[in-house]
Amino acid sequence: MEKVFASIITIGDELLIGQVIDTNSAWIAQELNKAGITIKNRVAVGDVWEDIWAALEAESKKASIVLLTGGLGPTSDDITKPLLCEYFGGKMVLDAATLAHVTDIFERILKRPMIERNAKQAEVPDCCTVLLNERGTAPGMLFEKDGVIFVSMPGVPHEMKWIMEHHVIPMIPKRFKTGLIKHKTLLTAGIGESFLAEMIKENEAALPSHIKLAYLPNYGMVRLRLTISGDPQNEAGLDKELDTHFENLATAVKDYLVVKEDIPMAEVVGQLLLNQHKTLATAESCTGGYIAHLLTAKAGASAYFKGSVVSYANEIKGDLLDVSKETMETVGVVSEECVRKMAISARKLLKTDYSVAVSGIMGPGGETPEKPVGMVWMAVASEDEVRAQVFHFRFDRKRNIELTANSALNMLRLLIVDKS
Repeated sequence: MEKVFASIITIGDELLIGQVIDTNSAWIAQELNKAGITIKNRVAVGDVWEDIWAALEAESKKASIVLLTGGLGPTSDDITKPLLCEYFGGKMVLDAATLAHVTDIFERILKRPMIERNAKQAEVPDCCTVLLNERGTAPGMLFEKDGVIFVSMPGVPHEMKWIMEHHVIPMIPKRFKTGLIKHKTLLTAGIGESFLAEMIKENEAALPSHIKLAYLPNYGMVRLRLTISGDPQNEAGLDKELDTHFENLATAVKDYLVVKEDIPMAEVVGQLLLNQHKTLATAESCTGGYIAHLLTAKAGASAYFKGSVVSYANEIKGDLLDVSKETMETVGVVSEECVRKMAISARKLLKTDYSVAVSGIMGPGGETPEKPVGMVWMAVASEDEVRAQVFHFRFDRKRNIELTANSALNMLRLLIVDKS
């Protein structure tokens, strides 16, 4: 067994200026980790010949596998292919299988003539193994140099994923005898990272060297992840050891434990509703439908989520959710009275078992001395109970909305659990 390291190089000026968010390297890292590969580095470089070359030189000294994405298109700014040809000392040749594939895409599927620029996608360095890309026109390319494997893939995510799944991942066990890497993650809510660390310091101290604990805070919640590494021949023993430490950890944080899985809060709530054959509606002001979006991001949400009233304007709160004019003029729409009424009315209007309502000030403007940016009232309701709570967040608009959504869903989770 050997510890195999990989580096990921993503190429493109758009990544460096933030115009495009790099999701490729995160996905690749997750898939390599499942295959027992340890990620050594993730590097982003622009469309600059010298920078890409330098990245190849540096990463090949640290890793046995170097994966590249981007820079393989048909335009002049896509320089990865000619650079790799020079780096590995090859010359460009026409790959017949790729040409036939590209021709088929244009003539049969797109039903338009193929121009010379498109045909050049079939040109590859003669020193590479061509990896057919059934999702697009740019093929993947595999090179070897000084015992290091290099794979270049398109930057388009669904094309890169196809090549990874059909070429790269299957290649790993044929080339390397990797170690075993496994994770178990739980989700907590209602406690900060530092307090959580203090609570579980004895559990952390008891971990052997081959089990690592990671704290992953995000939007009012903290995930705790245990990672074990070892010999695949001892997988059963490692599984048992990981399970023991994981259950001890879950017991230590039981008062704040949401779920012993690595899933988002919206999915936790969805599973509870589905298991109990209950339904949900939302009444959203400051989040503008974001809670509904999180709930419906999971396939099958129609089994428990009926709909939402996005009552962004006060007249919608009044006309559809029966919030009285007196309430809005006296205590205001960011108030306990308002969200209680929103929750009650939304549940009745959409004929559901539960509802959640939010109203607040997300910023950057709209605050008053009594109601600053980040102040949010939330309410959750069942047939016989309504719970309301005020929160004070202190971040920008986007993060305040995220925190509001997760906090409201956690309030709802607690209500559902208490009713079950």
